[in-house]
Amino acid sequence: MISKKLNAGALQLTLFIIVVIALLLAAFVLIINMHHRFDIQTQFVKNTIENSNKGIKHALSTNFETTILKDDDNTNVISVLSKTHWGLFEKVHSTSTIKTNTFDRIALIGSKQSKFKRTTLYVEDNNKPLVLVGNTEIKGVAYLPKRGVKAGTIAGESYYGSQLIYGAIKESSELPKLHTTSLNYLKQLRRIDQDVPQDAFLIIDRVRSHKNSFLEPTKFIVSNTTINLSEIRLIGNIIVKSKTRIIVNNTAELKDVILLAPEIIIKNNVKGVFQAIASKTIAVENNVMLNYPSALVIFKEEQLENTINKEYKISIASNSIVKGSVVSIIPKKPSNFKPQISINKDATVIGEVYCNQNIELLGEVKGTVFTANFIANQSGSIYQNHLYNAKINVNDLSSHYSGLLFQDSKKEVAKWLY
Repeated sequence: MISKKLNAGALQLTLFIIVVIALLLAAFVLIINMHHRFDIQTQFVKNTIENSNKGIKHALSTNFETTILKDDDNTNVISVLSKTHWGLFEKVHSTSTIKTNTFDRIALIGSKQSKFKRTTLYVEDNNKPLVLVGNTEIKGVAYLPKRGVKAGTIAGESYYGSQLIYGAIKESSELPKLHTTSLNYLKQLRRIDQDVPQDAFLIIDRVRSHKNSFLEPTKFIVSNTTINLSEIRLIGNIIVKSKTRIIVNNTAELKDVILLAPEIIIKNNVKGVFQAIASKTIAVENNVMLNYPSALVIFKEEQLENTINKEYKISIASNSIVKGSVVSIIPKKPSNFKPQISINKDATVIGEVYCNQNIELLGEVKGTVFTANFIANQSGSIYQNHLYNAKINVNDLSSHYSGLLFQDSKKEVAKWLY
């Protein structure tokens, strides 16, 4: 029998190969395990996001302030929903948790009209017919007083349309009411900055750029005097409040903030997206572009004796565009022949206009107008319930538009927040 001795180096090589193979197998097993754990973790994250979205969808059809949702199929899944307001909109915060995974979604909620029952005009029944003059065009379903609609004449100018309403005509009654919670929020705004911690107030004299997530507590800029917003950047969950006046200049960058003051002036060439809420007047000058979902609101809770003769008005100048809602709600007074909303020639609102008194419409509304009455100031005379060279067409408004919250209206996400 012949025996052959193996070289010691060969044994070492064999052991090395065995170790390498073992390490490769261990690494392979580890990679498979990591992929499995990653898949599980990814599925948890996906489920967390899906359940957060489900929470928002649940909020669209349910009235609540805070509620907890649990998944019947998975006891580890919990979604917490809270509902507040942000200007004219509801604000819904959905937090979904699965084990150690948490995901937040925040949305502005408005209401949308049925795709097949969209209203272009609603005029409260005030026992006066609607009178059309000039190149007025109304396209879509119109709710009008019992006395209906007719052609008229102003300073020798008659109505030039081939028909009065380019759409169905239905009988109106009282003006539809905005949702009670929205009105209550507008009432509370005058004291919204009370009882908040000192660190919630921003000092804009030193720092001219502020961004605040809607996941964080609201920040405030407050003054007893005029606030002049110029060369400043404000984004997100911020409320600017003055006890006298706010002036917005075209060097200001405003996104998703709320402005509160008795008087608000939006100067020429301003561009942004924000909600301006006043108790007296809002003036939008020329060439302004307010993107969706912006809002211009005058809300006066009660009429005091010493304010009866004061003017409450939203005015939108020529070549300005407002994408969103224009709203005026003030106490009614007798013999009121002044407009509370004035949309000038070549001005456009893409969305909704709501007024519980008088609108003077010389421009265009691509959407819906709700009003108690129209006013036309022409040739030194005042014409009640007259529309002169006005255009209203709901068909020019996107079917996905979500705006004013009415009682029992269908809710929809207007914008996802951050």
